[in-house]
Amino acid sequence: MTTPQHKIGSGFGARSTAEEVLRGIDLSGKLAIVTGGYSGLGLETTRALAGAGAHVVVPARRPEVARQALGDIDGVEVDELDLGDLASVHGFAERFLATGRDADLVIGNAAIMACPETRVGPGWEAQFATNHLGHYALVNLLWPAVARGRGRVVAVSSGGHRRSGMRWDDVMFERGYDKWQAYGQAKTANVLFAVHLDALAQDSGVRAFAVHPGGILTPLQRHLPKEEMIALGWIDEEGNALLASFKTPEQGAATQVWAATSPQLDGMGGVYCEDCDIAEPTTEPDAPSGVRPYATDSGQAARLWALSAELTRVDAFASS
Repeated sequence: MTTPQHKIGSGFGARSTAEEVLRGIDLSGKLAIVTGGYSGLGLETTRALAGAGAHVVVPARRPEVARQALGDIDGVEVDELDLGDLASVHGFAERFLATGRDADLVIGNAAIMACPETRVGPGWEAQFATNHLGHYALVNLLWPAVARGRGRVVAVSSGGHRRSGMRWDDVMFERGYDKWQAYGQAKTANVLFAVHLDALAQDSGVRAFAVHPGGILTPLQRHLPKEEMIALGWIDEEGNALLASFKTPEQGAATQVWAATSPQLDGMGGVYCEDCDIAEPTTEPDAPSGVRPYATDSGQAARLWALSAELTRVDAFASS
């Protein structure tokens, strides 16, 4: 079943918070995995899910930092995971599967943005590798637990996907690097991943969504010089946010929490969400909202899945 890429009138909006969208939802007995769930949006996502009764597993590249950040939240455990290192992804997945637990919710929140040209693994461009390939491998390796959980997988994308579709002729930027185009491609890949995962997984009772959290000042901007953010009109000389559209971290976490838990989305999946609703399509590159059609194209989604399986040598659905 395909879900139309159109608003459903959720009753929530850009200023809704993660706590508000969870009001009345009891997650007791549910287990959620939130990558990067100890900083920025991830921290607020973890706090909200745990507050609703979920047990939250936070795989972290810096586990000691994560434990300090999460120390005041009950029902949270931390493990080690570097999404840019496939051996680390395998290690986390093996440790989790060995516990025999189900994964009811998986939120791929961790990301890097607009970093200097960096290569990981066998020479992969770091934004594509970390933001997409790491999460692709993680979900596929965790599939036995995800399938038993019969819940939802949420890929945290960005309005930045409108900066670039898939560069099929040079996915790894081997012929010249542009940090924003690389970020755009990686965020498009997040959406395409959710589209194809949903198509593959829905018969098992698992649905997948991609979300744009909105513009928020978080540690995601750590690679951006202050001067660049001033030039973009994001902040003033004192570091204060200038854009009225910027959200607080609590508001920014709302859409991914809504996509992961809302009964309004029961029986739905494979769509891109923003402002706690399904987004409308847009063909305008400079549009302030909406999803570009290339990011939800089922053919491109299948092509990316095949490429990701080839690169990572992981595909839980290979024999399907």
